[in-house]
Amino acid sequence: MKKWSRIAFTLLAAASLTIGLTACSSGKDELEKVRVAEVTRSIFYAPQYVAIEKGFFKEEGLDIELTTTWGGDKTMTSLLSGGADIALVGSETSIYVHAQGSDDPVINFAQLTQTDGTFLVSREKVENFDWEQLKGSTFLGQRKGGMPQMVGEFVLKQHGIDPHNDLNLIQNIDFANIANAFASGTGDYVQLFEPTASIFEKEGKGHIIASFGTESGHVPYTTFMAKDSYMKEESETIEKFTRALYKAQKWVDESSPGEIAEVLEPYFEDTESDIIETVVDRYKSQGSFATDPILDTEEWNNLQDIMDEAGELPERIDHGTLVNTSVAEKVSK
Repeated sequence: MKKWSRIAFTLLAAASLTIGLTACSSGKDELEKVRVAEVTRSIFYAPQYVAIEKGFFKEEGLDIELTTTWGGDKTMTSLLSGGADIALVGSETSIYVHAQGSDDPVINFAQLTQTDGTFLVSREKVENFDWEQLKGSTFLGQRKGGMPQMVGEFVLKQHGIDPHNDLNLIQNIDFANIANAFASGTGDYVQLFEPTASIFEKEGKGHIIASFGTESGHVPYTTFMAKDSYMKEESETIEKFTRALYKAQKWVDESSPGEIAEVLEPYFEDTESDIIETVVDRYKSQGSFATDPILDTEEWNNLQDIMDEAGELPERIDHGTLVNTSVAEKVSK
């Protein structure tokens, strides 16, 4: 009896050990899901897709559930309501939320793009372009209050053009229909994102003659942000996420446009590979992709200057109030 008791005990102990080891092994291999809401699907966000496709997030133990929310307001609603853990959207949205008196402010913790991503496209080919040539023209702009429009107006004013008096400025067309409106004959000039600008140029529908990103300088155009409560409760996750992003930023900085385009192709199945490569090359050459996740004070102040010039800045916010660079600085060392 005692012999069988000992055998039974030994088997039970072995079984318990096996179960324990299996559980530990399973726990080790299990990835933590992080829900990310991106404001739109864009080649402009290349390092994010690289971080997913190259396995940099998985190396950090993270499983990214990426959702495209199509619009800054929808993206912030998703974040604030708990539908997303992290949002990729323009930094200006965190200022708008703060101005409404949120009890749980949205904190910018990692920068993805550091310039505007739009281009000035003309209907006719222009030799020796000068911004003065825009005066008196019909200009298809972007949505009022959004970063593209604010940067557009900022650049125009820098070149001595009053967008509301020197131009026939059209702003009442939905973002999704701006390109179609221009293609159908509306406007002499249009402010377009890629890859539409390059596609239009390839098809002879327009000509890229200037870059708003080059003209406006460095600005935290698109950043990863999270609610302050999530930043504190999931600090380890935020660090892993930022470290994976930094790996991708370095990879993009060191790789050729062709190599990057190949990685991006699954995310842009309706865009020809040569167009993807052209767009990546254009963004790389003008320094649009941030090479590290740190959103510095100068960029933050430039953002607010642009918003203020457009009459859209609710109040001036100190860099340290809505920006946390501690994690980005740590992983970038």
